[in-house]
Amino acid sequence: MHTSSVRTSTRLLPDGTPLHNRLLAALPAADYRRIRPHLRMHTLATGRTLQEHGGAVTAVYFPNGGVFSVTNEMRDGALVEVATVGREGMLGIAVFLGNRSGVGRTFAQVPDGPFPSMSVRRFIKESASGPFHDIVARYAQANLLQIMQCTACNALHDVRSRCCRWLLQTQDRVESDEFLLKHDFLAIMLGVQRPTVTLVMGALQRSGLISSRYGRIRVLKRRLLEGEACECYQVIKEHFWRLGL
Repeated sequence: MHTSSVRTSTRLLPDGTPLHNRLLAALPAADYRRIRPHLRMHTLATGRTLQEHGGAVTAVYFPNGGVFSVTNEMRDGALVEVATVGREGMLGIAVFLGNRSGVGRTFAQVPDGPFPSMSVRRFIKESASGPFHDIVARYAQANLLQIMQCTACNALHDVRSRCCRWLLQTQDRVESDEFLLKHDFLAIMLGVQRPTVTLVMGALQRSGLISSRYGRIRVLKRRLLEGEACECYQVIKEHFWRLGL
C-alpha cells in the first residue's frame, strides 16, 4: 500500500458507487467495461464473516474502501491475523493460485460501504491472460511479501511499534484520519490479548499521537506515529509501490 500511488478513477461500480479498488481501477477501459456487468455488490457489517476457513470459495471480492482481515484459527479457537486487505487488493487470491477452498477466516474489520465481487468461474476466465492476469499476479506477489514481512514483524518487534504500523496501514487504506477499529479486532491483528491493546492505545493517546473513544480512532500526529512504527510499515509500502499497486 502506498498512498502516493493511489489512482484516481471516474469509473463507477454497477450500483453507481465510485470505483476505488486499485486492481479494477488499473484495468484498461475496454477490460473494465467487459468485467463490470459480472460484478455483484455487497455490504458487510463490522465483524461479520465473509469467507470461512476450508469452505468452498464461490466468489472473490474487491474491497472498495474498507479493511478486511484474513485470520488463522487455532484448535483452541484463538484467532491470529495473517493478512490485511483493503482497496489495494482482493479477497480470494488463493483462487488465482488454483485453490478454491477458503484459506483462513475472512471478516470485515473496518467496513466502508458497498464493495464488488465476481464469481470464481468468471474470475478464473477473466484472469487467465491479458492485463487482468498481470495485475492480479502482481498483487499475489505483493500479498505474499506482505505476509512474509508481517510474520517476521510479529516475531521480532514489540507490540507498541507493531500497533503503530497497523494504525498507519489502516489509515492508508481508508484514506481518512478517523476510522472505526475495535480493540478486540486490533488484538487479533497484533496477536495479543485485549488488555495489552488497551494499555498500548492508552499510552499512544497520552503521548498525543492518537485519540481513541468507543472504538473510533483518530490519528492526530501522523509523522510522530510513523516514527514510532517499526520498519515493516515502510518495507511493505515499498513492496506495493515497486509492483505498481
